[in-house]
Amino acid sequence: MSSAGVAGDWPGRDLGLPASGPRSIGRLGRRIGALAIDYGYTVIISMVFFGYDRFSLIAIFAVTQIVSILLANGSIGHLLVGLRVVPVTGGRLQWWRPIVRTLLLCLVIPAVIWDKDQRGMHDRGAGTVLVSVR
Repeated sequence: MSSAGVAGDWPGRDLGLPASGPRSIGRLGRRIGALAIDYGYTVIISMVFFGYDRFSLIAIFAVTQIVSILLANGSIGHLLVGLRVVPVTGGRLQWWRPIVRTLLLCLVIPAVIWDKDQRGMHDRGAGTVLVSVR
């Protein structure tokens, strides 16, 4: 039986994450802000170097996501709004998780289908969760 909707229930509870504050599930407003930042600089790079070609746009987005998540546990947008990508199991983020996460994110549909913990299917597929750092 699911405990969804019960007082004291929150996204991330079943993952052992707090209801709010550091290490809590990243909320929708911050996620949208991070995506807007990431998409914004991707558009600028694509316009400057590739004349806003849609394939370059996706490639730039994917490469910057993978590299920045590997190096800093978050994209530039994530870091600016106070979010980080971490493995659900804890520990270090293995090299393959950002690749799987980003490829699924670029497909769009997995990113807009969420579970009760507000994790997109791209995060579930990669075994990651987007958490707040503050």
